[in-house]
This record gives sequence, structure tokens and C-alpha cells, in this order.
Amino acid sequence: MIDMTQVRSIRTMRNNGEGISAISRALRVSEPTVRKYLKKDDFNSAPPIKEARPSKLDPFKETIDRWLLEDKTVWYKQRHTAKRIYDRLSTEKGFEGSYQIVQRYVKEQKSKTMDKAYLDLVWEPATCQVDFGQADIVLCGINKRIHYLVVSFPYSNVGLTQVFFGENAECVCEGLASIFAFIGGVPLKCVFDNAAGVGKRVMDSVRLTDLFMRFELHYGFEAVFCNPNSGHEKGHVENKVGTLRRNIFVPIPMIEDLGEYNESLLLQCIEKADDGHYRKGERCIDLFGTDVCALRPLPEKVFSCVRYESYKADKQGNICIGGKHRYSTDAAFCSHEMIVGIGAFTVEIYDSKGNAVAFHKRLYSDGPDESVDPAASLRLLVSRPGGWPNSRIRLEMPHELRDHIDSVDKDMVRSYLSSIAFAAENADYDTAIEAAHMVVKNTGQLRKTDLAMYVTRLYLGTAPPYDIPVDLKEYDAVFS
Repeated sequence: MIDMTQVRSIRTMRNNGEGISAISRALRVSEPTVRKYLKKDDFNSAPPIKEARPSKLDPFKETIDRWLLEDKTVWYKQRHTAKRIYDRLSTEKGFEGSYQIVQRYVKEQKSKTMDKAYLDLVWEPATCQVDFGQADIVLCGINKRIHYLVVSFPYSNVGLTQVFFGENAECVCEGLASIFAFIGGVPLKCVFDNAAGVGKRVMDSVRLTDLFMRFELHYGFEAVFCNPNSGHEKGHVENKVGTLRRNIFVPIPMIEDLGEYNESLLLQCIEKADDGHYRKGERCIDLFGTDVCALRPLPEKVFSCVRYESYKADKQGNICIGGKHRYSTDAAFCSHEMIVGIGAFTVEIYDSKGNAVAFHKRLYSDGPDESVDPAASLRLLVSRPGGWPNSRIRLEMPHELRDHIDSVDKDMVRSYLSSIAFAAENADYDTAIEAAHMVVKNTGQLRKTDLAMYVTRLYLGTAPPYDIPVDLKEYDAVFS
């Protein structure tokens, strides 16, 4: 085969009057070749298609394609690698070819999918995307891995976040409610990743939890869920999850109060929205104004992000949630049906008539754990003082207070515990115990009036009344 330079020379020499024989001799090509290219009138180039050569893999390609198609329905971490496909072909199908040809074919087939071909989606104002990320914090001196809910607005490139200990429907609703209140309105549409935290995907449909369904109806937004394996449909929030982790959670935050920290997070996010939009050439905070103007108004009534379930208390009056988290009530409620309100951070327990029995912080540990409400046990001890010697409250009291109560008779035990319970109802349990401890330590007794005064002083943050011992003998002599 001759190249295009020779063909060009043939036609040029002919145009200059050269004969076929002379052209053949000069260019050292045959005369039939000269005639062929003089007659040729189509010089369009054909696509450089390589002819497929027979391969040992040909009979197995249909099987490989089927396995790769089935992979799209399973978790990405449990999909076939080229090595796994080669092993299965060898052991199950009798394939005798090399691993290299299997590897090349698998790579070609995976590159043909559209998983990495993202559409340049256009997002309208007041449309948000929702997802979770994870980061470490130090809460009250303890390192914890938390989950932070991110709500991003693609139109303005603004993202807002709230921190939680889980990714359940209660956390999603609590986070969204806080963000909606902060921005003063409700997005028209919220895009979620495959119903994470708010429901379960079954085939092509999504079954929402009752709490989230009521939340959606209460606020009036439209919840939209990505297709399986289609995270690019909410790629903006996935990028924002990483951006917030790098810019807010580095270095690791040192936190004392999670509620106050969540409030500060929203302000931090707005402060970081003062830069320019990556594409539109305007400040993100200015574009966010357009988002905010398009929001729906907030509902008049506040939504309680709590789900209620019925549980039967065990013989000690405890409620077990999730098979491993145990929450205490009064032992008087043993084997009773209880109503439990489960929120993102709290667990509230009510009797069958709706009367509050106990209040706990919600547990999120991986293993078995328990939360004890000592105030509930204290109320029971008042009616059953005989249980004092073996009670958890006695074990956890300061030793001076414990020893003093141990030294009195059963009726006085009831009186002391009744005084502490009364103080706890007017302040809180820890304050009541601290006050009782200091009263006993400074006076050697536990009078109800002294306890009430000391609780008040502690609760208001004023100076303790027993800092300086006072001798009242002279006053006693005057008034005797």
C-alpha cells in the first residue's frame, strides 16, 4: 500500500503531462497502481475500526456482562472485581484463558457505564439537598465520632449543618426543623440520598417512617429521593459535606454544650458564605437571599420531632430500646405498659395515662448501655424506705451524706429522702444532692428548711450560707 504523498505525486505528475509508464518508473510503483489512483474519486478516510479477533473469552462474555449487571443491585463494597470474575470463570465455567484478558474486558465494560457521566443539573432557588457526614469532636473532654446533617442550596452554593449522634429520622427532622427556623422558611423541595435516615427503599419505591411523613406534611415541602447508585443526582451536597468537614471540623472542635454548639454552627456556615460563587460570579450570601425569598413560610405550630412507642417495663421498671439501651423508671411500674417518646437527644417515659415518669438523654453507644433517672428512684424510696440500704441512690451519694442517713431510723430516712425529693422537684436532682451534702457537712443534720434555702442559693448561683460557722449561743441566751 502506498501513502497519500505518493498518490498526490501520481496525480500531480499526470496533471503535468507525464505518461503512466514514466510515473511508474519515477515513483517505483506498478502501472496498475498508477491507473488505480488516477481513477479514484473518493478520498474520505474511514474510521480506524479494528477487526475483532477471536478470543478464548468470547464464550464467557455474556456471563461476565450478567454478573456486572447484577452488581448494580448490591452494595458497592460487595461487587465483583476482575480477579473475582476470573476466579469464578475458572472454577465454575471451565475458563482456561489468562487473567489479563479478563481484566481488560472487565475494565472496558465498566468504562462503558454512565456511572461517571454526570449531567450538568440546573437547580432552582429554594431547592435543597440533604445528606450526612461524619467527624470527630471532643465533647466534655471525651472524643466522640458524630454525624453532621448537611442541608445545601445548589442555587447559591450555601450549606448549613447540625450535629447529632445518629442518622435516624428523629435526627433528620430535628436538624431540618432547626435549619428551617434559622433561615425563616421552608424549601420547596428537599432531595435525599436513597431515603437514608427517613425510610427504606423497597425496589423502586420508598417507605417513609411515620415521623418523617408527618414532618413533611407539617412543613409542606416535597421530599425527593435519588435513584439507587445515583449519588451524582445530589452531588452538590456531597461536595458540601467534605467542604464543611475541612473548614469547620478541622481542627477537632472542643465542645461543652452540644445545643449551644449547634446554634453556633449555623452562624459559622453563614459567615463562610461570603465568598464568590464558583460559577455565577456573585457572592454566595447574596444568591442565598434569592433562595430565602423563594422559601415557603414556616408553619404556625412548632413540630415535635419525637416518635412515640409503647414498651413494657421489666421487673425493675426499666425500658429497653433497640435491644441494648436500657432506661430506668420507678420500680413501681414493673411489668406496666409505658409510653416512650424518642427524640434525637432525649427519651421521655410516660405512664399509660400520659403522666411523665422519667427523662433521659438518648443513648447511642454500640454496645449495651443504661441510663438511670435517680429522681424516679428517689420518689419510690420515699414510699419504700426499707429499700434504702441496697439502693443505687445510696451507693452514689457522697459518703458524709450517706453515712448520716444510715445513722437514723427508718422513719427519719423517709423524712430525709422526702426533703431531698421535694428539693429535686424544685431544682434538679444533682443540685438537691449537693445541697443536702453541704447541709449535713456544715450542720450535722438535714432540716428541710436548711435544705430548701441552700438549694435556692445554689440554683441562683449566690454564695453558700455555710461558708463561715456562726455561734448562736449568745442569741439563744437572750431569747431563752
